[in-house]
Amino acid sequence: MNRDTLKQIMVDQKDIYLNNPLIVRHYPLEENVNYCFVGIRRTGKSYIMYQQIKTLLDKDIPLSQIVYVNFEDERLLEMTSDDLNTILEIGLELSGIEHKPYLFLDEIQNINGWEKFVRRIADMKYKVSITGSNSKMLSSEIASTLGGRFVIMKIYPYSFAEYLIANGKGKNYLDTVSTSDKADVLAQYHEYVTFGAFPELVEIKNKRTFLSSIYQTVYLGDIITRNKITNDFAIRLLLKKIAESLTKPLSFTRLTNIAKSAGASLGKQTVINYVGYMTDSYLIFPLTNYAAKLVEKETSPKYYFMDAGLVGLMLLDCKSAQLENLVAIELLRRYGQENVFYFENNVEIDFYVPAEKLAIQVCLQVLDDMDTRERETRAFAKLHNFIPDSKCLIITNSEESALNCDGISISVIPAWKWLLDTPERLQDSVK
Repeated sequence: MNRDTLKQIMVDQKDIYLNNPLIVRHYPLEENVNYCFVGIRRTGKSYIMYQQIKTLLDKDIPLSQIVYVNFEDERLLEMTSDDLNTILEIGLELSGIEHKPYLFLDEIQNINGWEKFVRRIADMKYKVSITGSNSKMLSSEIASTLGGRFVIMKIYPYSFAEYLIANGKGKNYLDTVSTSDKADVLAQYHEYVTFGAFPELVEIKNKRTFLSSIYQTVYLGDIITRNKITNDFAIRLLLKKIAESLTKPLSFTRLTNIAKSAGASLGKQTVINYVGYMTDSYLIFPLTNYAAKLVEKETSPKYYFMDAGLVGLMLLDCKSAQLENLVAIELLRRYGQENVFYFENNVEIDFYVPAEKLAIQVCLQVLDDMDTRERETRAFAKLHNFIPDSKCLIITNSEESALNCDGISISVIPAWKWLLDTPERLQDSVK
């Protein structure tokens, strides 16, 4: 690639991070660590980089030492791994050879062979941050090449606390009880669960149309184009069927049969491949059964979308599914995907976090519906036959109470309050 063209692009892209207003996101970033930020597109990975850059500038690091390249720029489509070292050369030219530049490489997975360049400059003690929107960039082969030189950090759509701040609602709603405050936070919560938490949506009035556009052009397009899929109907159908089965385990065999009954003649291996592409792009994620054997864990997961707003694009009556999806995302944010499960063994528990011995049921309402109340509380009683000291929590749309079933204490909490609470405060409340 022409060096002068690349240099001009790098200079042009400075405007991207200099002129973007920042909502500080609460990820624990250390100054002397190289980071690999991963997650679904449009979730704000680039903004985490902008946040790092602002921190450097606030510490009087000169702008000339900041090297930021967004590889989504259409002018870089012909760039190859052989051109990557030119970025370092230009960075040294701009910063002066006596000062090592700080490198921020956005969506670098677009360049085949990027990992060897990144490892080399990390070995040369450059400070580097990279982002990617496909989990294949964290494959075992690439992870081995990077050799522990980077901390992998998953970035999620806005938490509810971040969403409130982005909307200019930064007060502490947990400790306020006024009618206007409660109405305010509930209005924000209903918008949050209905349309999701992608940062770009905050300032958009017609949120559903914009979210649909993102889904159609970015996520579907990314999956279909990147993986050279010609049967885009099958991808759309599978995603809709996954959404319809959101709260239940879904095996590949069952999904294959569901697709066939809906008119898509797909083999089981094709379904496995397509679902793999969806998870690779972080569009959906699986949770496995904590009580199952290893093989069953992998073959009958529950699938959720990385943003609850996406569920509303595919389902009409989806309030219950969106609420459960929202809880799933928040549990990933708090505990990591490897630490969150569902529990099914003669008892169905929506979520279980073994490290906290925390069992969670999710339902829109439980207090006024005696059948639902009996079903949800009895599930906890059965769970105590397997895990006697588990902490029990029911997350609802708006209800709050404390229940007791056969001597088992069960906390009922509205989703908005649980979302704003800290895990530490939550643990205290359910002991």
